[in-house]
Amino acid sequence: MRSNNGLTSYILRRALNPLASNQTHQSSNGLSSVIQQNQQHYNLQRLAFYSNTSRNSSSGSKWWLPHLGQYTRKAVSVGIAGAVSFSILASSLISSEQDLLAKEPPKPEFLPKEVVLYQYEACPFCNKVKAFLDYYDIPYKVVEVNPLSKKEIKWSEYKKVPILTVDGEHLVDSSDIIDKLGAKIHPKKAVVSDSDGETEEKKWRGWVDSHLVHVLSPNIYRNSTEALESFDYITSNGNFSYTEKITVKYAGAVAMYFVSKKLKKKYNITDERAALYEAAETWVDALDGREFLGGPKPNLADLAVFGVLRPIRYLRSGKDMVEHTRIGDWYSRMEGVVGDSCRIKA
Repeated sequence: MRSNNGLTSYILRRALNPLASNQTHQSSNGLSSVIQQNQQHYNLQRLAFYSNTSRNSSSGSKWWLPHLGQYTRKAVSVGIAGAVSFSILASSLISSEQDLLAKEPPKPEFLPKEVVLYQYEACPFCNKVKAFLDYYDIPYKVVEVNPLSKKEIKWSEYKKVPILTVDGEHLVDSSDIIDKLGAKIHPKKAVVSDSDGETEEKKWRGWVDSHLVHVLSPNIYRNSTEALESFDYITSNGNFSYTEKITVKYAGAVAMYFVSKKLKKKYNITDERAALYEAAETWVDALDGREFLGGPKPNLADLAVFGVLRPIRYLRSGKDMVEHTRIGDWYSRMEGVVGDSCRIKA
């Protein structure tokens, strides 16, 4: 069973404290208002109950319902009714939120029969594709490519990753993979549209590819310690022999350390962490108070940002990013709705 702890926690926070976050649809606002009114009414009736019973206690009255005055009995009844009403409405709100955030998995007839991803474990573009596959509950196998020899993709004229094979068809380039696979699993949504929402989505998907990914490498490989941390993560999750693990970890860390310095110069990055924090804050500003850029549900831009950040989230750079920016809440919501990996274990 897929874990929904993050999503459940998020829904409960919304249900029990409806004013703590911006509401994105009128039905939630209406329920929240009614819940507040019932809760206030219940509190007033409870106060009347305690006040009345306190006065009666001085003359020896017991705190039993049969011995209470008529008004107090009525107050108790109304208070209980208010509490029950509050519980029912809270449950309705939770149910409404669950329906709103429910995924839209492909219909069985559109679900690919065999999906294989050729990847580097820490590659942001590969992780963008994986976020899409995980969100849409598409099972996939993974072939970890040796970043030094690339022997696993020698059969392909395209010498980069990700490469995704879908029922024998080879797809390349992460954004193109997502567009083509999206058209396969949701053919009715593949109709071209120029709506404001899709224009915004396209803009931020482009921002991920042209800006966000370029600030990641200088942060991941900022120094020798962080470079080794990253390649330890890569080799621990990849299918390498012991000798390959040692070679890839140390040779790869050294190579990427120098590559990151070139990228830093190419993209005019003077302070790696400052650039990462600025990118995170830029994304939060783009949300403009919404739960996701897509509104009540993530869109492809949400999945792209989440995907490229996922491999660094629990590395030193990712921990620093969450600690020093406002992106943590959105990231937690995304973890909840994307859920566990759909990767098929070999």
